[in-house]
Amino acid sequence: MQENNRDPSHGARRPAGTVHKAALRRSGPAAGSVTRRLTSKPQRRPRPAYETEAPAIPMHICPLGGLGEVGKNITLYECQGDMILVDCGLVFPDTDMFGIDMVIPDFTFVLEHKDQIKGLFITHGHEDHIGSLPYLLNRFNVPIYAAKLTIGLIRNKLEEHGLADSAQFHKIRPRQKVHLGCFTVEPIHVNHSIPDSLAFAIECPAGVVLHTGDFKIDYTPLSGDAVTDLSTIAEYGRRGVLALLADSTNAERPGFTATEQTVAEGVRGLFARARKKRIIVATFASNIYRVQQIIDLAIESGRKVAVNGRSMVSNTEMARELGYLHAPDNVLIDIEEVNKYPPEKVVLITTGSQGEPLSALSRMAQSSHRNVKVGPEDFIIISARPIPGNEKTVTKVVNGLLALGAEVIYENMYDTHVSGHACQEEQKLILTLAHPQYFLPVHGEFKQLKRHAETAEHLGYIPKNNIYIAENGQYLRISRDGLTLEDTVPAGGVMVDGYGVGDVGNVVLRDRHHLSEDGIIMVTVVVDGRSGEVLAGPELVSRGFVYVKESEELMDGARAQVEMALDRAMDENRHDWNAMKNRVREALSGYIYRRTKRDPMIVPIVMEV
Repeated sequence: MQENNRDPSHGARRPAGTVHKAALRRSGPAAGSVTRRLTSKPQRRPRPAYETEAPAIPMHICPLGGLGEVGKNITLYECQGDMILVDCGLVFPDTDMFGIDMVIPDFTFVLEHKDQIKGLFITHGHEDHIGSLPYLLNRFNVPIYAAKLTIGLIRNKLEEHGLADSAQFHKIRPRQKVHLGCFTVEPIHVNHSIPDSLAFAIECPAGVVLHTGDFKIDYTPLSGDAVTDLSTIAEYGRRGVLALLADSTNAERPGFTATEQTVAEGVRGLFARARKKRIIVATFASNIYRVQQIIDLAIESGRKVAVNGRSMVSNTEMARELGYLHAPDNVLIDIEEVNKYPPEKVVLITTGSQGEPLSALSRMAQSSHRNVKVGPEDFIIISARPIPGNEKTVTKVVNGLLALGAEVIYENMYDTHVSGHACQEEQKLILTLAHPQYFLPVHGEFKQLKRHAETAEHLGYIPKNNIYIAENGQYLRISRDGLTLEDTVPAGGVMVDGYGVGDVGNVVLRDRHHLSEDGIIMVTVVVDGRSGEVLAGPELVSRGFVYVKESEELMDGARAQVEMALDRAMDENRHDWNAMKNRVREALSGYIYRRTKRDPMIVPIVMEV
């Protein structure tokens, strides 16, 4: 396959290594490179040896999620007809998505090309990277390539959906190359807030793409974990990197991300401050590092440890079995036993750091937990920052715990949490070591992608036209001769509500939003099917609009409006029930808005007998 390097608008070859301008115009206002250019650029090492006069072989990169949003990460790579996927995550719903449990990627394009897809590589075991796997595997049993702990977390998730036994797992480890079709994928160890986090060097005939996944550079990681493998990244940089796709979550934060050791010292001080109180720590169920820290501090202070919350229990048991979590049997106790020990002898590790309504910590705040009654003898540490959008739910839980008399440490009161994502100086280091020809910031909202792109431009050695802010669904053609937007594919969000996947769309959400704001009035009428005369009704039922017993005058007036509308509808056409419904809806809506300035949903029901 040979890339056509001719610009049809000018009839001349465009310079190698540039982004096609027409492609940027087609990509919409949220895409394109950053606008600021430096006046001077430091000289860097020459372009790598693979840039020869031979015809450039292209590859395609298609982000299907994770751009312009935090979560739902999934990226498709294609070269010479072979395809691979990286990650398969979800995003939690916004506050205006009433009743929605989660949002997953649109798998339409993946399913259309499943015969070409050789495998799915997972960077790490957080929900925004593995959460949608059950919904994909239910339709396409793609082979999964992941590290040992990540496989354990995925298996726990698939057990709930009855898919664990049929899943095809392939355990990978850093520097162990995997060959699939024309792709060779090398996992690279990186630091994050969970063990077994990986970046991927994806090599194909078009060149090498580095996909960082979520990462930071922690020079003093916990549990004997290795530092991010900068030497392997630098080696690829020396050989030549066609493109870098890097985590942008903390692109707005200057400096370096704090080490996990900061949390260990901060929580140690809080343990000492708790003294005779029972300690309850809420954190993410997948944060194995944090759970290990808490267990170690409990052992130091002579306390027993109980684990609560379904996901926390299953992840802890799995991590112990795989050797990622170390806790003596005589330290761990069952949640049923916590009340058998004095408060100063117990540490409880629980879910609910994000204020999830059904989590263990939320039930404690509502005094509805079966085993734990929170009171003045409790010292509670929320060891996580609220995910954007969860601030109100976290505040509600904190208020509930404080009202019960507990002492609560939350948000930034002390060093109880550090980010797992790289800040600007770490991002600069990866850009410098990888020295890519093209740079695509990923994993973040548009403002974060934009700032990451600006950071790359300010370094001065990646041409501005080679820095591209993509959008979900853009099918990008990339080679050493240029980057163009070739097509767009379906890449929206699919909403999951209970067992329903994709059966709730914008129309349903709009109705739910309407109901939440103004309520509903149902009008029931029984008519004679032959004569069209009203036999019974109209009966009005209000929900979420007004309290009927205190609004009798309003409801009597509404009933009179419905009766007049029915009379007019019968005079016009006795057997056109749709016209009758419309007449009722229009008359009642106008009357209620004049009287109350509200706009409830009005549902006329005509029963024919």
